[in-house]
Amino acid sequence: MTEPARFGSDHEVLTALIDWAVAGQSGALVTVLRTWGSSPRPPGSMLAIRRDDGRMVGSVSGGCVEADLVERYIAGELADCPTTVDYGVDPAGAARFGLPCGGQLELLVEEPESAALQPVVDAIADGRLIERRVCLETHEVSLHPSDSDSDFEVETHTVRKRFGPHWRLILVGAGQLADYLARIALTLGFRIVLCDPRPEFHSDLDGVSVTRRMPDDLIQALPQTRRTAIVTLAHDPKLDDLALLDALQTDFFYIGALGSKRTSAARRERLATLGVSKAQLSKLRAPVGLDIGSHTPAEIAVAIAADLTAVRHGIDTAQ
Repeated sequence: MTEPARFGSDHEVLTALIDWAVAGQSGALVTVLRTWGSSPRPPGSMLAIRRDDGRMVGSVSGGCVEADLVERYIAGELADCPTTVDYGVDPAGAARFGLPCGGQLELLVEEPESAALQPVVDAIADGRLIERRVCLETHEVSLHPSDSDSDFEVETHTVRKRFGPHWRLILVGAGQLADYLARIALTLGFRIVLCDPRPEFHSDLDGVSVTRRMPDDLIQALPQTRRTAIVTLAHDPKLDDLALLDALQTDFFYIGALGSKRTSAARRERLATLGVSKAQLSKLRAPVGLDIGSHTPAEIAVAIAADLTAVRHGIDTAQ
């Protein structure tokens, strides 16, 4: 079995269903369709439930309704799949299932054939985008190439969920910190490119693409998409500045550089003398990462990953 953490939680959920089917066990795929109020998991979140013993992979509520779902599924109450299930439609229901702030969930429950899930898993592993559509009227399921910016949509009779490498993270500079950050980012659904032309620095992390190109050449060669982040970690201005010079000309949603406040100020001065405008410099997050008092490489990686996640969700953490 391929290590699911390489490709994020969607891959983990779908792979579990396929593995159970290979072992002769059936399972349900549960997807959050809509939420109201303060629901713990967003639309598109998925959960796999194994019928034999109720084992779960993934989450649709952070633990609020999963136990009831498992009980109802094992008892055969959700046998007419695909079907929709509501939780918290009234205050009493919300209180019963522990949904915070009177939240409400609408869920889609399916029992998909493993053969129909395998192309989705393959696409995720290959770094290809694919869209899975479920017709709520006919129960037809179909797969389509995807170029949409939307990860998940619910129309009147159709559910569309996109799978694949939604986000890319470029790390400039190999080393222990890059390895820690790459591991975390893989679980967050990023496709990782580690760039370091220095032969003495290397990484062999599973699921990480390593290149020896100069960072500016790499950035120029990659598709210029907003869903790209870059963090420079090389501690070498010749590499970090080269990467930032090109990255600051792009529409990347996140551009960060490791270093102290003094180092960051000096870097900004160097970049300004090289023609980088004030507006472009304002996009640079340096020192990179949230201020959580981090000192070790693992702690710094957590601080960067947290800031990266916040900005991806539209939260400006800049002080």
